[in-house]
Amino acid sequence: ALWAVTLLVEMCRGMMMRSAGLEANMKVAATLGEPAALWARFAEVASIPRPSGKEEQCLQYIEKFAEQRGLPTTRDAAGNMLVRVPGSSSPPVLIQGHVDMVTEKNTETAHDFERDPIRLRVDGEWLTATETTLGADNGIGVAAALALVDEPFESRPPLELLFTVDEE
Repeated sequence: ALWAVTLLVEMCRGMMMRSAGLEANMKVAATLGEPAALWARFAEVASIPRPSGKEEQCLQYIEKFAEQRGLPTTRDAAGNMLVRVPGSSSPPVLIQGHVDMVTEKNTETAHDFERDPIRLRVDGEWLTATETTLGADNGIGVAAALALVDEPFESRPPLELLFTVDEE
């Protein structure tokens, strides 16, 4: 029973950290200007731990994002996810990005890439992370694909958004 309590405490800790990380990241995103939807999606993705082989939380976020917009999703045996987005009558455009990230940190940092969100910050003209890799490879590609979903239907072709796993 002690292991169950420990697991529950760790799960709650992780959820609270991600929530606080998302709130802080959204504040940074709000300072970045246009395209605001891109920066908001990137702040959300950066708040989700996603090392290679452990991308499920990010895939669940994408699945929920698609579900909220009535978009169908499918997954293959490897875990890759395809989201189909309607558009104008032209042929669909495929946009692909991998959801995992390089997990490097400064040696003195206690960051746990399996539980902790990336902490975004602005340093001069650069968007960076606090004592870790930014996760822009390929978090910004995932964010860009998701930002396109909310563009007006008439202004874009149908999209097939492919989110792949275990690239790093």
